[in-house]
Amino acid sequence: MLGDVSEQTAAPIPADQLVPADAHVLGNPDAPVTIVEFGDLECPYCAAAAPVLRQVVEASAGQVRLVFRHFPLFEIHPHALSAALAVEAAAAQGRFWEMQAALFEHQDQLGEAGLADRAEELGLDGASVVGDAAQQHAAPVQRDYADALAAGVQGTPTLFVNGVRYRGRVTADGLRAAIESATAPR
Repeated sequence: MLGDVSEQTAAPIPADQLVPADAHVLGNPDAPVTIVEFGDLECPYCAAAAPVLRQVVEASAGQVRLVFRHFPLFEIHPHALSAALAVEAAAAQGRFWEMQAALFEHQDQLGEAGLADRAEELGLDGASVVGDAAQQHAAPVQRDYADALAAGVQGTPTLFVNGVRYRGRVTADGLRAAIESATAPR
């Protein structure tokens, strides 16, 4: 099923509520269309959506940007919170998107050793993304989680296209339809 645009009748959530100033942005930071993903790094559906989202951004000629926000489902994914902290630690060293991709690729290895291995493969200090070192990056994860709850997020991946909730399976065609709807004159 494509993203169901007909269900997207609720008023859009303002960008300042969905996109923090220090957001992780893939693509043109000034793109007119923003896809916000609330995701969980241990979620198989988020891993499956990641290449689709990247392809839509890359094919947009600078018209679409992706913002990733954390919503670790720690009750069902025991490593989701540690993975979120690790990717934030990698972000502090300028490697957010590379670490995110590596963690999605190795979702079966999200324990401390696996997180450290992924960091080292990216040229980072493995110890910097686990344990107490990673805990110093908790604030953005906590903020993202609270913002997700405020936006009515209950599962992952949850997407918003220019503030409008995307419904349905994450497909390139569905996203393009949602983008077209979000940018149509009203």
